[in-house]
Amino acid sequence: MNPEDFDFISTLIKARSGLALTPDKAYLLESRLMPVARKHGHAGLNELIGAMRTRKEENLIIEVVEAMTTNESFFFRDIKPFDLLRDEVLPPVLEKRAAKKHLKIWCAAASSGQEPYSIAIVLKELGAQLAGWNIDILGTDISNDILKKAANGMYSQFEVQRGMPIQLLLKYFDKKDETWEIKPEIKQMVRYKYYNLLENLSPLGGFDIVFCRNVLIYFDAETKGKVLAQIASLMPEDGMLFLGGAETVLGVTDKFKPVPGQRGVYARV
Repeated sequence: MNPEDFDFISTLIKARSGLALTPDKAYLLESRLMPVARKHGHAGLNELIGAMRTRKEENLIIEVVEAMTTNESFFFRDIKPFDLLRDEVLPPVLEKRAAKKHLKIWCAAASSGQEPYSIAIVLKELGAQLAGWNIDILGTDISNDILKKAANGMYSQFEVQRGMPIQLLLKYFDKKDETWEIKPEIKQMVRYKYYNLLENLSPLGGFDIVFCRNVLIYFDAETKGKVLAQIASLMPEDGMLFLGGAETVLGVTDKFKPVPGQRGVYARV
């Protein structure tokens, strides 16, 4: 790929999604965009990019951006954040909201649904403690196709065996031929919506807890700061933020601070 084509595609992808591609990540373009090129009858990336330059077809641009930003997900990823949610974060949050019995959680990169459904299962396992509560879990992403898969709640054997404990699998999924489907009691706890983190986030409303894990690592420092500032504006003073293990707010924003002893968990400042 020549430098002009790389600059064109990387600039477009950053403007649409925030994903910052450096020349050493050019291999990602090859691996993720060649299937798109073949689908549209192009021999290679040069032809695909040429078509994008000349025809500027919005559907093709969306398809390219989705191919570059759709990331792998699995249930209870890294497990520790979900233990911290259950044991450390939820107890004080629920105590402060006991009168209204309303809890709102946002998964800012829901992908194919494993993270929001894992959160829903954590909450469901609390049983009588949340009886009568209004639980609202929102999952957003910038891929309509991946959000459709999330909303369907259908997973292969390979997908469910990656992180889902067998006892929870049998309790909260129904086996249908070669797939597993999330039970309605869990599925109805989560709603999905197309949304881009680069846009104005205020229409999403407020959230007590936000999961924005393994997203910021793809953004440059300026974009990280803007996204985190917007997320903070949606949260109350005791709002809690979960980031991925390789992510931090330090040196990026003063809107959150690390919670001592809880890696990956940040308190609203």
